Amino acid sequence: MQNQIKHILVIRLSAMGDVAMVVPVLRAFSEQNPNTKITFLTKGFFKPFFRDLPNVTIFNVEVKGKHKGVFGLFKLSKELKKLNIDAVADLHNVLRSNILKAFFLGKQFIQIDKGRAEKKNLISGNTFKQLKTTHQRYADVFEQLGFKIDLSNPSFSKKATLNNNTASIIGLPSKKQIGIAPFAAHESKMYPLDLMEQVIKSLSKDYKIILFGGGKKEIEILNEFENSFGNTSTSLSADVINVAGKLSLDEELDVISNLDVMLSMDSGNAHIAAMLGVKVVTIWGVTHPYAGFSPFNQPKDFALLSDRNQFPKIPTSVYGNKYPENYKEASRSISAETVIDKINSIL
Repeated sequence: MQNQIKHILVIRLSAMGDVAMVVPVLRAFSEQNPNTKITFLTKGFFKPFFRDLPNVTIFNVEVKGKHKGVFGLFKLSKELKKLNIDAVADLHNVLRSNILKAFFLGKQFIQIDKGRAEKKNLISGNTFKQLKTTHQRYADVFEQLGFKIDLSNPSFSKKATLNNNTASIIGLPSKKQIGIAPFAAHESKMYPLDLMEQVIKSLSKDYKIILFGGGKKEIEILNEFENSFGNTSTSLSADVINVAGKLSLDEELDVISNLDVMLSMDSGNAHIAAMLGVKVVTIWGVTHPYAGFSPFNQPKDFALLSDRNQFPKIPTSVYGNKYPENYKEASRSISAETVIDKINSIL
C-alpha cells in the first residue's frame, strides 16, 4: 500500500553534532522517497548542512526570539500548520518538542526512543555492549511512519569547489590534507594538547594540516599551533593552517569535503566530516562508541579508545560531562604514535 504521507515535519533543534547526524539519514530518505517533502525544524545556522538535499526545506526556529516559551511555541505551531504537514518525526524528544506535540493533536507525531535506560546501564557499568546507533534511532522514527530507510549503502555529496576567499586561505592542494579538530564541549573528551602538538608536528612533515575550532580561546591555541611549525611563508605553501574564525559555515563545509581524513574528538566536527563522506579518526576520552554516537559509516578501528584497564569506569557518562577527577585525561593513555600510525595507515 502506498504511503499517504507526502510532507513530514522533522524536529531536531540542536546540538551541532546531533543535527549533522541527521544528514545521512535524510539523504537516504530523500533518495529512497523522492516524492516525500521534508520540512526540517532547526536553528537557521545549520541550513548549510542540508544544502544539496533538494526535497528538504529548513524552517528556522527562534527559541530565543519569537518562538521563546509556551506562547512562542504556540505561535510556531500555527506557522507550521500553514505548511500542510501530514506527520511529525521528532528526532529530539525534549520539552520544547513535547509542547509542540500538544499543539499538533490529530497529526501522527512519532518521537525518538533515545534508549535512556540502556545508556544508564552502560555508564553505570551494568552492561558493556554496543547500543543502537543514533543514526538508526533516527531511521526508526521514519520506519514507524511507514518509511523503511536503508542506511547500508550511503551516498555523499561531491567534493566542493573552493571559492576565491577560501582558496586564498587554504592554498594549493599540493599534499594530502588532514583536518584536525582538537576541541570538544568537555575537557574529558579532549586529547591532551601537548600530545596533539606532537601529532601535528609529525604529520605536518608529510601532509597539509588544517585546524578547526571556534571561540576566542580555541582560536588562540590553534594560532599558536599554526605559528609553531615554521609557517613563515605564505599560506599557499604552509603546512599547518588554522581556519577557525576565518570562514563561514558554508566555506568550512567546502574545506572539510576536500579533506583526505579528519582527526576529531567525540564532537561535532567528527559528524560533519562523516556526513560529507570523509574518513574520520576519532579520539575517545571518558565517552565510548558503545553509547551510539560514532560518526556515520566509519570502520570500528577508526575510533581510538582510552585504556579501560587503566580507566575501567569508561564510559563515565554519555556526553562526557560527568567523570571521576582522575579520569579527566583518560585519553592520555592513547599515545601520539598510535594516532600518527593510524592516520598514516589510512593515507
